[in-house]
Amino acid sequence: MTEKTATPKLPKPGVPVRGSKSGQPIMVLFDLIGRRWSMGVLWNLSDGNRTFRDLQERCGSASPSVLNTRLKELRAAGLIYNADNGYALTEDGRQLFDRLEPLGDWAMNWVEKLR
Repeated sequence: MTEKTATPKLPKPGVPVRGSKSGQPIMVLFDLIGRRWSMGVLWNLSDGNRTFRDLQERCGSASPSVLNTRLKELRAAGLIYNADNGYALTEDGRQLFDRLEPLGDWAMNWVEKLR
């Protein structure tokens, strides 16, 4: 993506993605949410709308260009949208977060076992 108006290159089912030559839907999803700051954006929008500036503060080490790219990708994927007062999760984004949140709990328990 070299132009500001360029459409983000989204992973697509049936097309090879990181970790999958066949482009299985779950691997396509993992490719998208595994990109830098994708999960951070979803997590930070889970409790309400956020402006770009607010997301930038919450995702402290994300550069503005990376954050902007992730927002474009997540919008193009139908997981977030531009609300009147910032960015918000779509219904699909909310459903995805609701499925990912238990993994966060599992990971906290798992990390304790690794220590």
